[in-house]
Amino acid sequence: MPITIKFVSICTRTCTKKTSLKSNKDQKIPRSPLRLKMAAPTRVVLLACGSFNPITNMHLRMFEIARDYLQRLGKYQVIGGLVSPVNDAYAKKDLISGKHRAEMCKLALQSSDWVKTSTWELERDCWTETAKVLKHFDSELNPCGDNQHDNGLPSVPRCTGTPQRRGVKRTSRRNVKNQDTASNDFMRAFHNVSHLACFGGQFAPEEADNDAYDINANQTRVQVKLLCGADLLESFAVPDLWAKEDMETIVGKHGLVVVTRSGSDPRKFIYESDMLYKYQNNIDIVTEWIYNDISSTKIRRAIKRNESIRYIVPDPVIKYIKSNELYQPENIIEVEKK
Repeated sequence: MPITIKFVSICTRTCTKKTSLKSNKDQKIPRSPLRLKMAAPTRVVLLACGSFNPITNMHLRMFEIARDYLQRLGKYQVIGGLVSPVNDAYAKKDLISGKHRAEMCKLALQSSDWVKTSTWELERDCWTETAKVLKHFDSELNPCGDNQHDNGLPSVPRCTGTPQRRGVKRTSRRNVKNQDTASNDFMRAFHNVSHLACFGGQFAPEEADNDAYDINANQTRVQVKLLCGADLLESFAVPDLWAKEDMETIVGKHGLVVVTRSGSDPRKFIYESDMLYKYQNNIDIVTEWIYNDISSTKIRRAIKRNESIRYIVPDPVIKYIKSNELYQPENIIEVEKK
């Protein structure tokens, strides 16, 4: 009997030990693998200011090559573009009414799904400096940012994050595979953008599709960058043309996307300017390898001489110019002689 009892006791302990080891093997030890997360790309809106007198194919081309360049860098996501014609009070030579210039811009951009025309600058009762125009759109796209209510402009309520689709049933009309990613990002980020004051309307919160969009208010702010040619960059060196504070704001806070033109050397100019050199990391140089010497000045000259401007100006714009007999002496805004 004692031998039997001892044998049973040993078996019991052995079985218990084996069961314990087996249960430990079955247990999954939680792991916390190291996952490197890349910083989310900065969302960018490209803003082009100018007379657009008239708008040309080169103006449209600038947006396309600038977007391609910025997104190739991997640190930017271009979600939209804005064309802002200058106010009539700018009184530039051969400048026609802003009403016509805005309409031509809208016609030229009919085929674009990510660049739109803003009439905010035109509708002001005076000429607005470029720095203030940038500040205005920055305030509208980032209403909760550090510059809200500090520019004397009415605040426009809107979401700051990129709306994300959630729980929406796909229909036969939506072919998600064939949709362009950049186009979707633009439409999501600018959801209800047509109701913004800068597009001639007002934002109506009750009209927002709250069921279809999930707004993440913690996303990074939208950066409004000035899209321009190398000639604007070089104009910073012209005495008394730009206020020092405005140049600091444009380059330092917002940033420049400069599309080079033939015969210009923007990098050399940046090096020779202390202010531009200070903010050189905020200046993106985009090289246009396809030579194009289109200018609004040459187009106006061709129109006055009854010469063809086809293939350098969008066809709808050409039709509008002809039907309204633009760029004739009677349609030019008088420039006050000082």
